[in-house]
Amino acid sequence: MKNLSKVTALALLISISGAAVSTSAVAAPNYEEIEKRKNAKTKVMGERVGKKVVKAFELYEAEDIDGAIALLKELEPSDKFDKATVDRYLGQLYAQKDNYQLAIKYIQDAIKPDVLNFGDQEQAMKLIGDLLANTKKYKEAKKAYIDWMDFTGEEDATVYTRIAQANYELGQFKDVIQPAERAIELNAKGEPKKAPFSLLMGAYYETKDFKNVVKVGERMVKSWPEDKKSWTNLGRFYMQVEDYQKGLTIMDIAYDSGFLESETDFKVLAQLYSFVGIPYKAGFHMEKAMNDGKVERTKQNVTAVASYYHNAKNIKTAAKYYEEAASFDNDAELFRKAGSLRLQEQQFDKAVALLNKSLDLGSEKKGAIYSDLAEAYLQQEKYKQAYAAISKAAEDPSTRKFATSWKTFIKDKAQRNGVSL
Repeated sequence: MKNLSKVTALALLISISGAAVSTSAVAAPNYEEIEKRKNAKTKVMGERVGKKVVKAFELYEAEDIDGAIALLKELEPSDKFDKATVDRYLGQLYAQKDNYQLAIKYIQDAIKPDVLNFGDQEQAMKLIGDLLANTKKYKEAKKAYIDWMDFTGEEDATVYTRIAQANYELGQFKDVIQPAERAIELNAKGEPKKAPFSLLMGAYYETKDFKNVVKVGERMVKSWPEDKKSWTNLGRFYMQVEDYQKGLTIMDIAYDSGFLESETDFKVLAQLYSFVGIPYKAGFHMEKAMNDGKVERTKQNVTAVASYYHNAKNIKTAAKYYEEAASFDNDAELFRKAGSLRLQEQQFDKAVALLNKSLDLGSEKKGAIYSDLAEAYLQQEKYKQAYAAISKAAEDPSTRKFATSWKTFIKDKAQRNGVSL
């Protein structure tokens, strides 16, 4: 911990209130007064109260918390210090029993007269902030933490993190940034903590400031290079800001390091390959992840594999996966795509079967299907079927012009081969 600078205190207050306010409300420690408090003579409880408190602690150590509470509540100290001390102990005991409402009441009663020894007072002030935060009284918790800094003249990374958390819970996302950054700065002297980074990232994400989300992600990767999530999250953030090449670089490193775990991780890797114009690698990684059980074999995922290979002009593999995807629920459009690719492969029988299946399932792209059927039949020298198919294609406005010219071509070729249409 270190002394609280006035600049930090002012910035913090602005973040809490959302606007500049009078400096009288700023946490402004009086260091002279703080030193007096620290050097003040240590107070001790009166003998009667002290004996009872010792007995209560014996019960506590014997795990009889209820007995300890009952004994302390019997006391009615007349001395302010004794009463504040008993109230502090009661608050701590109720906190251990998760009775936060009573814990808050007694700790507040202990703090209010400001008669406890310095160490006990500051611990109680920090505890009340924690108890208020635990009961979702975030606005009050923030004030309690500011009061603690004012009283002690010190900064603490954990306190700043809790202030940032309170702002986040209140939906005051812009106000998360300053205390979170200060917590990160204070933690930098020791081992970094993830909590303020996560709050900072969450705040930027909620305000749709994705460029700063990326910057926080980069900092997290540098701070925790062995953390899998830091890498995969950063890859996704790069994709969000459309910096696909950097995203791919990060996800490639994560893949080679064995950091990819979730289905989304593998999908993001494939998508990034596709976005940078390497669809074959997109299809390869998606296919491998699916075959390895990392990605569920659903219609959507199989279709994605087919699409990647299709874009890579790997026609045979794309056709296979379109056909598999179509079979999940008899998808007419996917059967059409599979049939069209089988035609390109010159697998004419398969093409005809798939295209006809698409028609049977009610495809709306009849013109395109009949055009492909005409070509498949023509390549098999089935001129009558080809002519019938192209005639159907000519009835569709989307393929009429093309089909009309092909009708003449097919008819002429049939006649040259001695086939009357």
